[in-house]
Amino acid sequence: MHTNENNWRSRELRQHVKVIDGLEAPTLVLKNSNYLNVFVKQWIKANIWIYHDRIVYVGDNMPDKLDQTEVVDCEGKYLVPGYMEPHSHPFVLSNPEELAKHAARYGTTTMMNDNLMWHFLLDKKKAFSLLNDFDHLPVSMYWWSRFDPQTSVQDEEEIFNTEDMLSWISHPSVVQGGELTSWPSLLDGNDRLLYWIQETKRQRKPVEGHLPGASEKTLTKMKLLGISADHEPITGEEVLRRLRLGYHVSLRNSSIRPDLSLLVKEILSLGLSNFDNLTFTTDGPTPLFSEKGFINVCIDIAIQNGIPIEEAYRMGSYNVARHFQLSETHGSIAPGRIAHINILESKENPQPISVLAKGQWIIKDNTKQELPNKINWEKYGVAPLNFDWELGEKDLQFSMPMGLEMVNNVIVKPYSINVDITLEELPENKNDAFLILIDKNGKWRVNTTIKGFTNQLGAIASSFTSSGDLIFIGKSKKDILLAWKKLKKIGGGIVLVHKGEILTDLSLTLGGIMSTESMDVIMEKERELKNYLKEFGYKFDDPIYNILFLSSTHLPYIRITQQGIVDIKKNEILFPATMC
Repeated sequence: MHTNENNWRSRELRQHVKVIDGLEAPTLVLKNSNYLNVFVKQWIKANIWIYHDRIVYVGDNMPDKLDQTEVVDCEGKYLVPGYMEPHSHPFVLSNPEELAKHAARYGTTTMMNDNLMWHFLLDKKKAFSLLNDFDHLPVSMYWWSRFDPQTSVQDEEEIFNTEDMLSWISHPSVVQGGELTSWPSLLDGNDRLLYWIQETKRQRKPVEGHLPGASEKTLTKMKLLGISADHEPITGEEVLRRLRLGYHVSLRNSSIRPDLSLLVKEILSLGLSNFDNLTFTTDGPTPLFSEKGFINVCIDIAIQNGIPIEEAYRMGSYNVARHFQLSETHGSIAPGRIAHINILESKENPQPISVLAKGQWIIKDNTKQELPNKINWEKYGVAPLNFDWELGEKDLQFSMPMGLEMVNNVIVKPYSINVDITLEELPENKNDAFLILIDKNGKWRVNTTIKGFTNQLGAIASSFTSSGDLIFIGKSKKDILLAWKKLKKIGGGIVLVHKGEILTDLSLTLGGIMSTESMDVIMEKERELKNYLKEFGYKFDDPIYNILFLSSTHLPYIRITQQGIVDIKKNEILFPATMC
């Protein structure tokens, strides 16, 4: 098979040369193009020849043969490489295919994606087959190899084992290891983790850290242990500290941390003038946050805040390609590169009026082109959840002395419960709400309370969690049970209930994690969910991520997990899960 692929590729390359020699006609010519040459950081007038999915010529000449060639006059337009997202979480309510289509319509035509949910939803053989299917999308879809589950799971050793890890990191569609949320374990002497990192580096692939607030000493130690990149700085000084130590740094503009404007202002005020090791990321935003796009929004913010225009476009394309050692195929408009090209009305506006991905029109003159679905989820058994168990009154018994209090979007601290939690409904004059994490197979549960999410809502039920288990939050046990019934009926998703009435629901029929709906439909549902939650006392920015993060063990200070309530800093189980 490998020999056949090489033979096919060799024939393809010979075809490209035949186009130059005038023996074959290109499939598309973008004439009179004013394009950004990322190598010399200049705008250059040229004719660009494309043969199917590849750029074959960039220069002054026009082809000798134009048989059935589409010729587009780009006079007065500006062409830049397709944008690249280096750090995507493609499972946030939407699914990776729908996300890729939405991103491409705003010019982001290459995505480096988290593989975490494949560990929970598929075995390795099916996952690798699915990765191959994603190669047939017009968007270039690459993947990371996670080293840890980002939460405490009961069978971590089975899910994250060395045999599977070595298979993942050697897969041609996998371009990095990480993000490494379990770095404290690495510092504490986890040699299995260190071995995986060394093997990733031996494959000449970078390893991304997750190092919020890390000191110079910690950053230095992590660099010595093989970490290549980080996307966690929240100040300009933290950006520069990482750059000085040789890190590749992504500046973030996400639904949880929309920091980009501040970061750009601060790094410029600190005198930074070399941007070669900087990129942008939206870090897996919720659909509503990405309504106007992904990296196009980041480039716009950067330009508006003083990053030189040519540097901003390089940060959104070429710098990403170079970091992942993909610059021979991505990140530039040059011979041999995949034909990911954005056509702009002006240099200053990164929102494209036309988008090419692998030589295929995604947007043409501001008109969306039809993009048929290519991923057959049924083939892989990614289907609605089937609950063959019941949640009942006996599961809603609360006796925990300690609850979780949300300080902000990401920080959760413990508090002593001083409200009567044996009641059927918690008082409206108290901020406490019931909180339950329960196994999706009904085998265990953790019952406590939470402050800060809502002070009124009857119930919200969600199968969208870090581990794929179910979370219930609310003031009323009756409403929790009603939310459960609806969640069971729709096969997973998010359900809101108040005073015996189902207010709204979002079906996540792909494993209880992802929707099959269009991004527009999901965005409207998310908007409705947020409006209801704000009406019922929710005061933070991103309820979807708040629910996801309740079981995420890379954030302070306590979390609710499959093992129970965990003290993150001490890595101790404070209260174990109850077997059902």
